Amino acid sequence: MFSINDILSRIEKELAALPFQREPLGLYNPVSYMIAMGGKRLRPTLCLLSYNLFSKEMDDKVLMPAMGLEVFHAFTLAHDDIMDAAEIRRGHPTLHKKWNINTAILSGDVMCIVAYTFISKCAPAILPAALSLFSNTTTQVLEGQQYDMDYEHRETITHEEYFKMIALKTAALIACSTQMGAICGGAPESDARLLYDFGFALGMGFQIQDDFLDAFGDPVTFGKSIGGDILNNKKTWLLVDAMQKAAGPDKKELHRLIHYCHDPEEKVLGIIDLYKKLEVPQAAEKKINDLHQQTIGLLQQIAVSENRKEHIYQYTTSLLNRKK
Repeated sequence: MFSINDILSRIEKELAALPFQREPLGLYNPVSYMIAMGGKRLRPTLCLLSYNLFSKEMDDKVLMPAMGLEVFHAFTLAHDDIMDAAEIRRGHPTLHKKWNINTAILSGDVMCIVAYTFISKCAPAILPAALSLFSNTTTQVLEGQQYDMDYEHRETITHEEYFKMIALKTAALIACSTQMGAICGGAPESDARLLYDFGFALGMGFQIQDDFLDAFGDPVTFGKSIGGDILNNKKTWLLVDAMQKAAGPDKKELHRLIHYCHDPEEKVLGIIDLYKKLEVPQAAEKKINDLHQQTIGLLQQIAVSENRKEHIYQYTTSLLNRKK
């Protein structure tokens, strides 16, 4: 059974060895830059943790699909940063700021194609299932991104609409990662499905935690500027909750800050103050904790010994209590 540190070390080694040092440099250097930028490596880590519930190995039949998940995630970040006009990602200039928008689009496109190539390196017997899972997931991620952009131009959305968006944009790929590991490890269909549901609940909690940190995190630790979602009028869990709770003067002030405030600092600080007044942070933390308990319950149902689940339990808890 591999520890989380073992898995993270192997992931970094495999990512460093990926064949991106090639011509034309104008296409592949940005890909190398994006991959080397680092990050939590959440998706390949969950893929390998799930795989190790059913296998004692860590070989190419799971390593390459795990790399495919990370490369696809990097593609989504590169294009997401363009759409958000973001300048910083993990403490570094975003791809389109370091190069230009056209380069970021094209390099993102090649990452998407390469991701499919890596997914296809799984064992031939499971190739149809793996490709079907991944293809369905990639479509869901793009659908979620479209909802995210659509919601920026709407006055309000419901919690149900928010959950639909993050289910597609974030939770689907995390759920795909855990199920991909299970499939590669030869898990029974029932356990593979439980791991999908586990990854899905984890992904929902992870995104709400991300929303929380955008407003209440430490910018040095978090790796990007605080309030980016607020400035872009993103319909985060916090904003949706505030919209539902605000009444009278608070509702008018929230509307003013969102639509008519052009001073970035005033907008961010003003909305954060309203969040605090309306007890939005406490509500977000409760929702994250509820989802954490759901993930634990799903892991308990998987038909392997509890000691084999030790690392995935620990990793889940660390994700939903993180500061970055």
